[in-house]
Amino acid sequence: MQPQQRTKARRGPVLAIGSKGALFPTRQPGYPSHWSAPRTAALGFPAKTSYGIAALMELAGLHASGEVLQVAEIAARQGIPERYLEQMMTSLRRGGLLRSQRGPRGGYQLARSPEAISLAEVIHCLEGDPAAAPSEPARSPEFQVIDALAGELARDRLARLEGTSLGDLLTQRDQRLQAQAMYFI
Repeated sequence: MQPQQRTKARRGPVLAIGSKGALFPTRQPGYPSHWSAPRTAALGFPAKTSYGIAALMELAGLHASGEVLQVAEIAARQGIPERYLEQMMTSLRRGGLLRSQRGPRGGYQLARSPEAISLAEVIHCLEGDPAAAPSEPARSPEFQVIDALAGELARDRLARLEGTSLGDLLTQRDQRLQAQAMYFI
């Protein structure tokens, strides 16, 4: 006779492993089942950054009203593991992008308007300074060419991120939600 195995109830979102080994939810609670967190592309964002931007967009949507959101509410809305989100929110607060309010009605809110927060700032808070990473000297002319291309891509990416604000992302999200609502009418 085999001993009974106890199974624990799963809490939180169902997670899958992406191409870079990052975890992402396969379904986000509160959204239709065909919506899921994006898989990380080669030049996309790590899961941590995607989660952080999604959380900031939640807060950006409430900025005008001055409301605060608690980590648990953001985590539930976006299908993000709560403890993981707490760590990101702490980094964003230390980076000056968020304000926190303590107490039973406490939570987080943006420290500045969504239009005044660039994605470059968000990524710097969550991923650190990419220039601080040590680079290996190029081994051959082929790798020198590849490194030069990577440098150009990094500069182009940074320029795009500096020119994109949370307000821009919020506008794009609202346009998609409006198009989605029009489709169902």
